[in-house]
Amino acid sequence: MGPPDLLSLALLSLCLLVLVVEPHRAYGSSRGSFGLNNGPATPAANGICATSVTIHGYKCKEYEVKTQDGYILNMQRIPEGRDDGSTSTGNKKQPILIQHGVLVDGMAWLLNSPEQNLPMILADKGFDVWIANTRGTRFCRKHVSLDPGQPEFWNWSWDELVSYDLPAAFDFVFSQTGKKIHYIGHSLGTLIGLASFSEGHQADTLKSAAFLSPIAYLSQMSTALGVVAAKAFVGEITTMFGVAEFNPKGQQASIFLKSLCNYPGVDCYDLLSVITGKNCCLNSSTVDLFIKNEPQSTATKNMVHLAQTVRDGVIAKYNYGRPDYNLMHYGEARPPIYNISNIPHDLPIFISYGGQDALSDVQDVQLLLDGLKFHDVDKLMIQYVKDYAHADFIMGINAKDIVYNKVIQFFKNQL
Repeated sequence: MGPPDLLSLALLSLCLLVLVVEPHRAYGSSRGSFGLNNGPATPAANGICATSVTIHGYKCKEYEVKTQDGYILNMQRIPEGRDDGSTSTGNKKQPILIQHGVLVDGMAWLLNSPEQNLPMILADKGFDVWIANTRGTRFCRKHVSLDPGQPEFWNWSWDELVSYDLPAAFDFVFSQTGKKIHYIGHSLGTLIGLASFSEGHQADTLKSAAFLSPIAYLSQMSTALGVVAAKAFVGEITTMFGVAEFNPKGQQASIFLKSLCNYPGVDCYDLLSVITGKNCCLNSSTVDLFIKNEPQSTATKNMVHLAQTVRDGVIAKYNYGRPDYNLMHYGEARPPIYNISNIPHDLPIFISYGGQDALSDVQDVQLLLDGLKFHDVDKLMIQYVKDYAHADFIMGINAKDIVYNKVIQFFKNQL
């Protein structure tokens, strides 16, 4: 792979870099066009349902969900399997909420065939599947009073995903189903889940959680480019970009990414492996489809926060860089820590991680497991996949046999 592919793979690698208070009530409605409507509406022609789900013969409905801080999030629901002959709307089925990572959206789960992608496999196994999309991604660029062209729209990090986006998604799914929810997160989706559950959010609506390629601690991240990028985001990003939106397809991002490749020891001829580890089981056509559909924008502040997680080796709230600023925001000079050991010890948890993963490094996963050392033994299931790297968990052609079937059995055991 030569230099012409540099930007595309750099974008892909960053998508997987860490591939996203009181509980708040969510407000939702069906989504037709890009407006917030009341009642049922036909999904948008270019929406995730129309482009990636219904074309395979599955029912799919799009929703818009308003967070407490005014962002309007897009969600998809696959209420039943393709061969389900009943007229069920999913209300009698167990709901599952699936959360993607940073710089991608819910489409990332749907790039393989129906027999290989997680949402459709879950639907075919009798679950009511909900796909979350975080603020800033292509179908979540709306706010009750702000516009994406305004810097204020992008004044958030993954703290807000913990405090607002995830609670909004949980509250809406619970309001629609009346059932406690199984949660699946990949990468950043694991970080915001772990942080949120440690804060006591979703305590009344969460049934169990599965974390695939978990991101919590990042101090052992074994990728030269990732470390360089993290240092750059912490030390240089404000002056380099001067913008609130981090658009991986934009000119500033292109310049930034190419500049990283000039650092000693950074090999940009095989960026995917350099960043994620050597993925064993990706179909090249799936990777091509990924690059066509992703990446998505996020807040520059969010990327800085992720870089702080790499640098500081702790799971903490956003660091404003000065004790007086932190004091103003938090009432203390340093950002508060998310204490993973506060996750309820009887919450059923499934964790699957890979031996080749350069982001969710084995040593960092062990730190996470150490934080769960007081968890009820019969409520914690750990899977180690020796040959898997970061992207295999969402795009691996054999992920169904190796990982997804075990996730499904884990959920079915929580009756």
